Amino acid sequence: MPPVPDVNDLDATGFRSAVFDPERNKPEEITGPRGKKAVKRFNVYRNNVVLGLVNVLIDYFPAVGRITGEKFFRAMAREYVRAHPPSSPLLHLYGQDFPVFIENFEPARSIPYLADVARIERAWLTAYHAADLEPLVPAAMGEIAPDLLAEAVFTPHPATGLVRSPCAVFDIYDANRNAETVGPIEIGRPQAVLITRPGLDVAVTALPDGDDAFFANLIEGGTLGEAAEAGMQAADSFDINNAIGGLLSTGAFTAVATRRN
Repeated sequence: MPPVPDVNDLDATGFRSAVFDPERNKPEEITGPRGKKAVKRFNVYRNNVVLGLVNVLIDYFPAVGRITGEKFFRAMAREYVRAHPPSSPLLHLYGQDFPVFIENFEPARSIPYLADVARIERAWLTAYHAADLEPLVPAAMGEIAPDLLAEAVFTPHPATGLVRSPCAVFDIYDANRNAETVGPIEIGRPQAVLITRPGLDVAVTALPDGDDAFFANLIEGGTLGEAAEAGMQAADSFDINNAIGGLLSTGAFTAVATRRN
């Protein structure tokens, strides 16, 4: 089996840079059979690499592609690929910063929810490939003394993700990824989305008002008491009992412990 090429060697010859920059000439060290010039061969290779990565993004972000249309998405994805070559041989890691790119991509500014839809799709992919760990079971909560529950802290499952948006991002995502037809959507209604994988399947759930602050606090290492306070401050309709039920049923966490203030 031939040795894997050193990426640094590819950079030293200008090969990697030239692949992703159409303005750069083919590196002089690259030749065809019998030492002939390989400009056409290199250009074909360069086009195939970029096209392949664009197709990867199309597969990873189907809802974004449906919203923008294929022509717009391909043009946007091509710009991203040229500016952000892969940094890992693990292809499922590619496109992690694509939502940020979309957010700053001037032609997409007229679609204010597009980057957040991309964040949901990226979190979906991360959850799909996350490590297999057993989610927290309700019995674990029962082992904590009632007077220590407010000090409980939770370990997030590696599949857990949270997207908070000023737009109805769950409804938009669901309509463009799962629904056959799209009904009326109140786009300006803020929504938060929890992404988990309690079993083999990834779950994407719209959170009630206040639950986003609750889950965000717990994911960041806050106590149950602090998370409950954050939820109540975020929404008058926040229900701590329903939030704790969601904490256990969604598979967002794997363990619970307590810490004293």
